[in-house]
Amino acid sequence: MNFLSDNASSAHPKILEAVSAANATDNHGYGDEDVTRALNAQLCDLFEREVWAYPVITGTAANALIMATACPPHGAILCHSEAHLETDECGAPEFFSAGAKLKGVQGEHGKMTPGDVRTALSGYHDMVHMVVPSCFSITQSTELGRVYSAQEVTALCEAAKERGIFCHMDGARFANAVARLGCSPADITWRCGIDALSLGATKNGAMAAEVAIFFHEEHVRDFEFRRKRSGHLLSKQHFVSAQLSAYLADDLWLELANHANTMAQSIAHAAQERLRYPCDANDVFITLSDHEKEALRSAGFAFYDWGAAGEPLARIVTAWTTPQRDVDALCAALKTL
Repeated sequence: MNFLSDNASSAHPKILEAVSAANATDNHGYGDEDVTRALNAQLCDLFEREVWAYPVITGTAANALIMATACPPHGAILCHSEAHLETDECGAPEFFSAGAKLKGVQGEHGKMTPGDVRTALSGYHDMVHMVVPSCFSITQSTELGRVYSAQEVTALCEAAKERGIFCHMDGARFANAVARLGCSPADITWRCGIDALSLGATKNGAMAAEVAIFFHEEHVRDFEFRRKRSGHLLSKQHFVSAQLSAYLADDLWLELANHANTMAQSIAHAAQERLRYPCDANDVFITLSDHEKEALRSAGFAFYDWGAAGEPLARIVTAWTTPQRDVDALCAALKTL
C-alpha cells in the first residue's frame, strides 16, 4: 500500500490516449505544430488572459529556467527554507542562473507571511558587496501540505514587490491547491501578483509533463534560448503538449486532485492528535515513534520518514490512484497503534 509519493502514481488513461493520438501522424518539431498551439490557447482560456507557455519535462527545469531568466547571477532568490527549490533541486536554480544565491525564509508549517518576507529582505542593502534580491518563490501547495489563500498570496506578492521583486509560484501540486480552494487558477496567480508559474502535471496523472507559464510577455526575455541551451527544448514536444492538453480538458486535473485531497483528509481525520500540521492538500504529516513506523511498515504500508534523522515524523502522500481500501486500512491501523 503505497503512500510514498504522488510521483509514484501511474499515468491516467486519458493522458496515455492523448499521447497515442499525437503519435498517429508525423508532426513539425520543437513545438511548431497544432498540438502545442492548441495547448497555448487552452492555457490562455484557463488563466483568463494571454499567457506565454513553454512545456518541459521536469518541475526542476521549469523552476530553474524561470529563476535563471528572472534573476541575474548577482541576485538572490527568496523562498521558504523547506521549499523544493531550496532542498530538493541539487542547486539547479543556482546553476542555471550562473550563480544566483538562494535565501531560505523561515515560516510556520511551510508557509511564509508578509512579515517573514520583509524581515528576510531587511538584511539586504543597495551596495555592491551584497547580492540583489531579485526573485521570490511561493510553493503552492507547500512542502508541508498547506495551501495559500488568494489573500495570502496577494499579501506576499505585495511584500516582495515593495522591493521590485519578480514573483514566482512553484505549482508542482497547483491542482491540489485549486481543488482545495475551489477558485479560478487566475485568482491565486496573476491576479495576486504572480509573474510566472511552474505548472506541474506529473504528480497528478501525467508521465512527464510540466510547463513554465509567464503572465507578462516582457518577463519571457531569453527564456527560449535558456530552455534550448539546457536541453529542455524537445524536438517531439507535441507528446508533452498532448499530455498537458488532456490533463486540463474537462477539468480532469481537478477531478484527480480532488480524489487525492479527499483520501488525505480521511487519513488526517483518523490521525487525530498525531497530526503534526493541518492537512490542506494531499500530504499528511503524522507523529510516529520508530516502533510505530515499523509496525505500519510490517503491515504493508510504505511511506517516508520526514525531518531530521530520528525525528518521530512520517509523511503520507495520496495520489489520484490511491484506492479507498488502502486508505481505510491505514486509518484502521492508525487507530490501533
